Amino acid sequence: MKPRTVFLGGNGNVKRIGIGGDEPVTIQTMWKAGITNICEDNEALTDIIRQINELKALGCDILRFAVPDMKSAASLVKIQENTDMPLVADIHFDYRLALECLKGNVAAIRINPGNIGSRDRVEKVVAACREKGAAIRIGVNTGSLPKDLAEKVEKGEMTRAVALAETAAIEAEVFEELKFDQYVVSMKASSVQETIDANEAFARKYNIPLHVGVTEAGPLITGVVKSTMAFTHLLKEGIGSTIRVSLSSAPANEVITGREILHECGLRKGGVTLISCPRCGREGFDVHSFVDRWQNKLLGMDKDITIAVMGCIVNGPGEGKHADIGIAGAGDKAIIFKKGEIIRTIQAIDADKVFEEELKSL
Repeated sequence: MKPRTVFLGGNGNVKRIGIGGDEPVTIQTMWKAGITNICEDNEALTDIIRQINELKALGCDILRFAVPDMKSAASLVKIQENTDMPLVADIHFDYRLALECLKGNVAAIRINPGNIGSRDRVEKVVAACREKGAAIRIGVNTGSLPKDLAEKVEKGEMTRAVALAETAAIEAEVFEELKFDQYVVSMKASSVQETIDANEAFARKYNIPLHVGVTEAGPLITGVVKSTMAFTHLLKEGIGSTIRVSLSSAPANEVITGREILHECGLRKGGVTLISCPRCGREGFDVHSFVDRWQNKLLGMDKDITIAVMGCIVNGPGEGKHADIGIAGAGDKAIIFKKGEIIRTIQAIDADKVFEEELKSL
């Protein structure tokens, strides 16, 4: 069942983005620090906008911020005034924080109706979003199941995946009764299979766009593996309109992982494809440190090219010959090659400078 389309942004300078329908799958990440000082500290604001632009260049479409207090709400409004990327306010417990964010052009509100309080509070948030043209994400997780469903799970009468899907359906019904359809749903578990099962169960019954993610997925390697397994399975079934890779790592790594998953699933075209060898005893070039220095810059380029970083002449122009540009070790030197042809042989110490020069010529 094709999900309906929900729109974020469009007010002021904020870019309007569609989620669901025929819109491309979007990539989200979450800011990992407090923002209480933004309104008083111009330098902090400038720095956060710089980092947002870097995330945008890597492929981030939507950015979420935790809003635990009024100072954070005011700061998020200020940040949104200075970027066209749609920002999402992550609200727990206090619905008034959502209302404060909606005094500005914040694009969306994420609430967990299970901890926001009485229905009238949810209704106030919905009314404010309707008036402002903002979207809502209903966020459901295994830690906030209704008491009756949680008891069934504990007794083994219901799986947690089914409980997640039923909880999401209950919360969505409130929005349908209020005739507000600009919302997406997320059902997150730390288990790959529970994430898959919950999203499949919900998608079979409803045309509501799904925000897919494996919550608390773990450190970089563990989280990448879990997210890749869950997302690939669901995306190939047409389930998932927006994704967030949750890692105990930098937001940039979440965005890069999401981007690569979409790319390998054939759901995001273009951009830089970076290939690099794992390094071995033949290596004559420090691939690891070069990739560490260049990865974000290369992936943030607005070019549809393939770049190869290889350790030795075996993997260089040979296995990387399809690359538009590449660099590889050659004994105590390095070589720059394009489409398999060596164009320069240089001292390894000059690798960064020469590579940058040749990159600009593409």
